[in-house]
Amino acid sequence: MAKNFTKWLFVLSAIVLTPLFAFSNNQSGIITLGGIRIEFFLFALTLLGVALFHHKTFRVAIIGLTSIILYKLFFISGFPFIEHFFGHNSIIEQLTNKELRQGEWGILVNLFGLLLGFSLLAKVFEESGIPDVLPKYLPNDWKGPFVLLIFVFILSSFLDNIAAAMIGGTIALIVFKNKVHIGYIAALVAASNAGGSGSVIGDTTTTMMWIDGVSAFNVLHAFIAAFVALLIIAWFGSHQQDKYQRITSDAKVGVKIDWVRLGIVILILVGAILSNIYYDMPALGVWIAIILGTFFKKMPWHEVSSSLKGSIFLICLVTAASFMPVETLPDASWITAFILGFVSAVFDNIPLTKICLDQGHFDWGILAYSVGFGGSMIWFGSSAGVAITNKFPEARNVSLWIKKGWHVILAYVVGFFVLYLIMGWEPASNNKHKEPAQNCPVENCPVKVKQHAIQPNLGLNPN
Repeated sequence: MAKNFTKWLFVLSAIVLTPLFAFSNNQSGIITLGGIRIEFFLFALTLLGVALFHHKTFRVAIIGLTSIILYKLFFISGFPFIEHFFGHNSIIEQLTNKELRQGEWGILVNLFGLLLGFSLLAKVFEESGIPDVLPKYLPNDWKGPFVLLIFVFILSSFLDNIAAAMIGGTIALIVFKNKVHIGYIAALVAASNAGGSGSVIGDTTTTMMWIDGVSAFNVLHAFIAAFVALLIIAWFGSHQQDKYQRITSDAKVGVKIDWVRLGIVILILVGAILSNIYYDMPALGVWIAIILGTFFKKMPWHEVSSSLKGSIFLICLVTAASFMPVETLPDASWITAFILGFVSAVFDNIPLTKICLDQGHFDWGILAYSVGFGGSMIWFGSSAGVAITNKFPEARNVSLWIKKGWHVILAYVVGFFVLYLIMGWEPASNNKHKEPAQNCPVENCPVKVKQHAIQPNLGLNPN
């Protein structure tokens, strides 16, 4: 079966790559089909392969990234791979100066560290005994899973959304006796992404806005849409779960809370928050806390190996997305922001947010909700979704995720338009952080102008 799968992908890749050789004498070294750059076709085929071959997602991601890298290597003359990943400045300079953060290395290392670190956190939290005593405090009917989703939402507002989703998934495994509905898994991911969308420390995209000079108050109104979306996913998701497997009515007898393990969990979360605030690198604080925790308790290192493939899978997709030739988006408007929510379900929201910040003139609260919550519509559309499917591999199925988690799409649309109708589209007051960079010398600006390492002509109509 594996050999047939590999042969099939090889044939498909050959079909796609054949036009490259036919047009390889293009002097610009940039090839298009119908005015669209080849990289988009390769990335689209990768996503299609992930959607169709949900049992082979890891292999599809590796092959997709490899094909994109090979195309860049052989057909884009002088593509700056080193600058793309590491930027112009030294890594030490980038660590100590947020405005100098260039290249993709920081995002990739941070994301990889968080995925592996929070898999350890989830297991340590499970072993602390807290999930075993929660049935004593959660309602016994559909209101139990409803309350759990609200808890995940609140947790994600001040923690990384990956951590919130992993903690919620760990609790769900215990209180639902390892029978968790895929629709409810989608709701857990959506709740974690919704909770982080209005907080500058709750999601990578909002943190990026904060670092770029957007005020924390200018993304706060994203919570209007997020709360509306939460009510929708919590209502439908909790009823799905209650019909599939009712919450455990009683807590386990004789369970003792392991306060040391609970302390390690808190230490990891605090480390993530502080490292995120001061260094824009929450994974650094997570792993420092994990290393300190090893002096007090044995860590479940086997969790790292079990989540390794899923983590590499997401890193491959994020890396592939970073190679996409996108410099600009359509003019900033509520329609563009609305569409970006669906785009973020298949295209990593980190580069999308970066492009929007460079372009300016967006309503940052609406955008934060769109790119933050929008990724919940497909399991690999957000890092929280990829992380939680390490615990629930049955959810790595795009068609099932959409079919069972249909309420996530409904919630996104309703939440977006409720926010738009209440607050309107107000980009002007949210782009003041761009003005100083346009009207003063770089060395005198209160907000430093970001010097991007790579600025090739990446549009659909190459020169």
